[in-house]
Amino acid sequence: MFIQIILIIFIIFALSRVVIRAQKKEIRIGESLGWVVFWLLAGAAVLWPGGTVVLANTLGVGRGSDLIFYVSLALLFYMMFRIFVRLERLERNITKVVRDRALKDGPK
Repeated sequence: MFIQIILIIFIIFALSRVVIRAQKKEIRIGESLGWVVFWLLAGAAVLWPGGTVVLANTLGVGRGSDLIFYVSLALLFYMMFRIFVRLERLERNITKVVRDRALKDGPK
């Protein structure tokens, strides 16, 4: 019961950060909606852990905690991939800007 309270407090905190960043336009609406759905599902899993067991059994996974672990791991790898792609794009853009600037300014 104590861990549920701590996790719910953390989830409320995380949701508040998402809302604040969305209001400041630091994240796009689609991203903010994705995070809100994620944190609401996390809250549901904390409040009704039996639901994860039912879903896990339906999907052929033994325990609800195993299902959460597998889904979390898949999401983390997907997010790492997206960060990697974005970083590569930034590096290409920086290289292009520096190259264009060097050619524009050139030796005098």
